[in-house]
Amino acid sequence: MKIKDNLYNQRIVSIDALRGITIFVMIFVNELASVKNVPQWMKHMPADADAMTFVDLVFPAFLFIVGMSIPFAFNARLLKGDSVKTIWTHTLKRALALIIIGVFMVNAEYGYDASKMIITPAFWGLLAYVMPIPIWNKYPKDFPIWLKYTLQYGGMLVLMALCFLYVQEETGDIGMTPKWWGILGLIGWAYLFTVIYYWLVSGKLWAMIVFLVVSVIANCINLTEGIAIQQLSAFNFIAGHLTHASLVTAGVIISLLFFDRKMTFKINWGVIAFAVLFFALGFWLRPYYGISKIKGTPSWTMISAGICTVLFYFLYWLMEVKKQTKWSDFFMPAAANPLLIYILPGIIYYFNLAFKIQIIPDYFREGTPGIIWSLVFSTIMLFVMRLCNKYKIQLHL
Repeated sequence: MKIKDNLYNQRIVSIDALRGITIFVMIFVNELASVKNVPQWMKHMPADADAMTFVDLVFPAFLFIVGMSIPFAFNARLLKGDSVKTIWTHTLKRALALIIIGVFMVNAEYGYDASKMIITPAFWGLLAYVMPIPIWNKYPKDFPIWLKYTLQYGGMLVLMALCFLYVQEETGDIGMTPKWWGILGLIGWAYLFTVIYYWLVSGKLWAMIVFLVVSVIANCINLTEGIAIQQLSAFNFIAGHLTHASLVTAGVIISLLFFDRKMTFKINWGVIAFAVLFFALGFWLRPYYGISKIKGTPSWTMISAGICTVLFYFLYWLMEVKKQTKWSDFFMPAAANPLLIYILPGIIYYFNLAFKIQIIPDYFREGTPGIIWSLVFSTIMLFVMRLCNKYKIQLHL
């Protein structure tokens, strides 16, 4: 892997803005998911609906942003002089952390036998959500080293203990199972598949385009009935994660088209061409697979990639070209601390459940009041993140 000499080496505000907006919407729709009697366009579409709402775009947008950041992350470490071992140790730890947290979150939701567990599922879930904070917090340099290691290794021990305290509902066995990987786990796997390939091909644009094509084809094969290779569990595993890796790869491609170049053009025809290609491919495949976030169809991934490309192009024009950046200050606390703001609502939920606290009246769990509350809650989370960032409570994988 060589340093990309032409890659822009400063912070891209528009990428941060897209990340912040995506996370804000994510917190809003996650809170809204428990609200009754809201319009269908504010919920995930059913698996067989052949349609998508803005809610179905949140997860793809986050994957897309992960991909946009990959070239900068690798280039920054190479410029810093990090060894291959250091780079890959960090990369694998990041992917593994996302997968581990994702599995714990899924097991906190369901699949346990409460009658056989030593601690209540609510308290188990609370600990599962809280422990990533001491383990992966970005401690300031003047933080006592002994206390840092105590918190980190103490948190790891608690997570290990939670594994042995978990009793499965169906079998009564001790320990968790990856029923599914959870949103964070899926991000971790998609990130891992993409960065391994990115490193092997030295981040070449044409090679990443090939990987995108392969990922889409694998997704199509995995969803087409009657193909023999589907009987192989290894293929199902790889193709399933390539579904989401296609969105990460799309982000990498758009990032390279924007920022890995010697000259800056007023109109980026390469990006426009790929936006059109994403939409064309998505709608071309739609009659065969439908648009479904639940099924992870190629139409959903490609149309989502097209929408994300258009959104980012607009933000790039607004913020990098026109220098209109002040408005984005509202979203930046989330962009600077995405993992913490993702798990914090879960901590609040399991805390209230464990101690039988009801802060929000039932009036705000239905209809228009519920929608308003979800917006208020998302805004509160941004201000909480501002305080967390100020006092150096930041999760860093």
